[in-house]
This record gives sequence, C-alpha cells and structure tokens, in this order.
Amino acid sequence: MIGEMRRADLILSDSSGVQEEAPALGIPLIVLRDRTERPECIDCGSTLLVGTGTDAVTGAVSRLLADPGAMKAMATPRFPFGDGQAAPRIAALALAWLDQRRAEGAQVRTA
Repeated sequence: MIGEMRRADLILSDSSGVQEEAPALGIPLIVLRDRTERPECIDCGSTLLVGTGTDAVTGAVSRLLADPGAMKAMATPRFPFGDGQAAPRIAALALAWLDQRRAEGAQVRTA
C-alpha cells in the first residue's frame, strides 16, 4: 500500500490510516469525509477535507490540479503526529527509572 501511495501525485481517500501516512510521504491528500478524527493533517497543510458530494470532490481536485504551487505546497513531507522518536525516549525513561530504583536499593527484575 505504501509503495502505491509513493507513486501517486494525489490521493483521494476516506481512510484514517491514509490520513496518517500521506503527510509523512509528502503526498497531497483529499479526504472524502465530512469530519475527520485527524485534524492535524489539515492543520499542517497536507490534507484537504472536502466532504462526499460529487461537486465538492471534483471541484477540489480540479482546483488543486490547476494550481501547481498549491500542489507543491501540500507535497512537502510533514509529521503531524510526532517525530518518530517516541520509542527511544520511552526506553531512556524506563532505563533511568530502573537505575533510580537500583540506586535506592530496590530489587529490580528484568527479562
């Protein structure tokens, strides 16, 4: 799926998963919904929420395809859900906590 998305110039979808992936890939996305649980994508400028009406969808696609500057602006990779470094931060905090417990003399079991 990601490979197909990477080959696209523009994506139209109602998938919340695609709303998470398209910004990171730098692929402009038109969301075919009236509401989204992923407003961060819209706020970061990579996504347009256009609804489900035929005229609204075709109008948004036509406007975007006719404006290469707008398309290019939306095509900048963005990471509205974080920087991808949560796991190393969590691991560092867990290790610091274990070290603290050991320093206090607590018995710490690790797998």
